[in-house]
Amino acid sequence: MTPDQASAPVTFRESASVEGRAVPCAAPAVLPAPAVPPAPAASPVLARVPPPRPRTAPVGRVRFVVLGDSLSEGVGDRVDGAWRGWAPLLADGLAAEGQDTALLNLAVSGALSGDVADRQAPRALAFRPHLASVVVGVNDTLRRTFDIGGLARHLGRVCADLDAAGAVLLTACLPDPGRMLGLPPPLARPLARRQRAVNAVVHALSARYGAVHLHLADDSWTEDRTLWSADRLHPGERGHRAVAGGFHRLLAERGLAHGAPPARDPAQPPPSRAEAVFWLATAGTGWLLRRSRDLLPQLLLLAGAELRHWADGTGTAPLDARADDALADALAATMGR
Repeated sequence: MTPDQASAPVTFRESASVEGRAVPCAAPAVLPAPAVPPAPAASPVLARVPPPRPRTAPVGRVRFVVLGDSLSEGVGDRVDGAWRGWAPLLADGLAAEGQDTALLNLAVSGALSGDVADRQAPRALAFRPHLASVVVGVNDTLRRTFDIGGLARHLGRVCADLDAAGAVLLTACLPDPGRMLGLPPPLARPLARRQRAVNAVVHALSARYGAVHLHLADDSWTEDRTLWSADRLHPGERGHRAVAGGFHRLLAERGLAHGAPPARDPAQPPPSRAEAVFWLATAGTGWLLRRSRDLLPQLLLLAGAELRHWADGTGTAPLDARADDALADALAATMGR
C-alpha cells in the first residue's frame, strides 16, 4: 500500500491495523525500557527552546498515527503473512478499560524524511491524532544524496505541525546500519557519522517538543542479536516487542497509556541460520544491489577519504569536524524557526 492510498482506523480491542491489514493483538506483560536521554547540552540553540506544553490523556477513543519507514511498518515481525511490528503491539495497551484505540499506520518501507514530510504528514494531520510516532532517517543515511540540513528541515516541519495540532510525539534514535551489518571500518565510519548526525537532530527536536523518546542506539540494543531479524537491519518479533514495551512504559509514566503493556516474550521462534541465508540469497541480494547502485560508489569514495586521512596521520578529525559543522548549521536553521 502506498502513502497515498486510504487507510481507515480500527478499534484495537479487536484487531490492529498495519497499512490496512488486520492482525491479532498481543497478550500483556511488563517490559522495562531505557529512560529518555538528555538532549545534546552543547548546542546553544537548545538553551532558547521554550518548555513543551503539557498534554493530557484523551477522553474516549485514542487516535494514534505512525509515520516512518520499514521499522514502523513492522518489517521483521510477520504474523499470518503480513507485517505487524511494534505499533499495533503498543496501540493495544494505550486506552483505558472501556475505551479503544484507533491506529493509522502510514509507515512505508524505504521512506525518506522527505517522504514523511510531503506524503505522510498531511494524512497524519487530517487524522487529528493524540499520539504521533515519527521514526525515520536510516534510509536517508543510505542514499548518496544524504543531506543533514534537508533532513532537519523535513523533521522539523513534521514535528512542529504535529505539535501545533496537539499531538504527543513519539521519537527514537537508532543504531547506524554499518555497525549492524558488520561493515569494515572504512565503510562503516561514514555511515556511523551520518547516523550520529541524524540522532542529534532527533534529540534536539525531541527536547523542543517534549517528545516521548526511546534510545535504541545503546550497546544493549545493538549487541543483543535475539532482538533482530535475519536481515540484521530490522527488529524481529522480540525486538518489536521491546520497542513497544519501551514506548508503553514511557507513556505510562506520563499518564498517557492506561492499558497493559505488550508481552515481552515472542510467540514465534527467532530466525534460524537457514532463514538468514535464504534472506540473503533472495530479498537481501536485491536490497544489496539497489543500495550498491545508489550508495556504494559514493561510499567507496568516502572510504577512500577515510583511508587517506589515516595515511597522512590526521585520522578522522577533519571529516568529523566537517560533519559537526554541517550538523551545527542544520540545528541552528531548524531550531531557530
